Amino acid sequence: MDVSFMLNGSPVTLTDTAPTTTLLDWLRDARGLNGTKEGCNEGDCGACTVMVTDDNGALPLNACILFLPQLAGKHVTTVEGLAAPDGTLHPVQDAMVTHHGSQCGFCTPGFVMSMATAHQRGEKDHDTALAGNLCRCTGYAPIIRAAEAAAAQPAPPHLGSLALPAPAMMQAKQQPTTTSELATLYAANPDATLIAGATDVGLWVTKKMRDLGEVIFLNQCTDLRGITETPDHWRIGAMTTIADVEKTLHPHFPSLGTMLRRYGSAQVRAAATLGGNIANGSPIGDGSPAMIALGANIHLRMEDERRDMPLEDFFIAYGKQDRKRGEFVEAITVPKQADTLYCNKLSKRFDQDISAVCGCLNLPIENNHFGAVRLAFGGMAGTPSRAPLAEAALSGQPVTLSTVQTAMETLAEDFTPLSDMRASAQYRMTAAQNMLLRAYHTITGTQTDLQEVRA
Repeated sequence: MDVSFMLNGSPVTLTDTAPTTTLLDWLRDARGLNGTKEGCNEGDCGACTVMVTDDNGALPLNACILFLPQLAGKHVTTVEGLAAPDGTLHPVQDAMVTHHGSQCGFCTPGFVMSMATAHQRGEKDHDTALAGNLCRCTGYAPIIRAAEAAAAQPAPPHLGSLALPAPAMMQAKQQPTTTSELATLYAANPDATLIAGATDVGLWVTKKMRDLGEVIFLNQCTDLRGITETPDHWRIGAMTTIADVEKTLHPHFPSLGTMLRRYGSAQVRAAATLGGNIANGSPIGDGSPAMIALGANIHLRMEDERRDMPLEDFFIAYGKQDRKRGEFVEAITVPKQADTLYCNKLSKRFDQDISAVCGCLNLPIENNHFGAVRLAFGGMAGTPSRAPLAEAALSGQPVTLSTVQTAMETLAEDFTPLSDMRASAQYRMTAAQNMLLRAYHTITGTQTDLQEVRA
């Protein structure tokens, strides 16, 4: 596969490159740029973080699960290219030296690149920006002090004018550039692996050592990306990143935005797509319960044929979705509605961890009675699922503790969760029931968000 991009100010054109070659391996093995480190090799530790810039600005991305064809038309900056052309250190680099932010040094380049990208974007929530970077020397305090000091300095001009490849070089050959091209190509090659953000597929290569065979990259299909708003709904293209979904929907559904802020890390949210999160059918994916609770529809396409369905109907059984060979997710639509959504993500770590249970509860209230509620959970069954019996126990009933307690008991009839390494069946059931209880207390005015209390 052929691909062209910029690297630290210089154009790069690669021909006949294995499509699943990761940027991390290529940087270290082919270019000798060893500042980008291999730590976990699965997108968790942040040691491989690089800055990737396109027409939409700079993003921090994990090079270990970023395939070279995903870089077509973009500019990659590694730690070796961060300083100004005259050798002046980036404000982040200077602050890391001044505030002794580097200990053993292995994680330092990744921290520096995450901080520099946040600095370029004007972001000052350092805890969020650095949630995807781990320091085994526990050097977080001086690193945060360095980030705060650097934030007071202006962005260096050389990073604000990074050149992109000429338009003639931007397209990676053998990749579709429109949804129609994708539909034709995928129908002719229905066994190909579709690659969107690669935050999951990347691990098939780096951890499972799988040969993916024929692959189709979706990153050049710009018409699959973005959110269109109508008076009635939001239409979210399948290639829209979790970061963009969070940005658009947070003002309308704050608890959804708060939950998505814990979806992976800044690096993962900048790459992972809502369509990919849904299409892989994971029973513990955080996107699906929220979309199901909001009554979202999924839109599928195969060649020129399209069909729609409620999202909850897309999931048939563990690892099985209602998707034909050669058919792909084109978009998700979310109906506009009042904010009655209560999302909860329970995991062992607050940041960047897989959910043991994810509960998203849509609880409209009319005249102090529950309306047509929708309760959706991840981690409670082989698919993301609604709780129809608990919904029936709530709908039309008065908003009282007694009503909610009855619905909590009914949840045990809706689900028979499994025990695994993340949680026991009983723990999951108790957690799901308590999510409903917590929503009730929030509705009735009790402070339940301990993060806000500490803040």
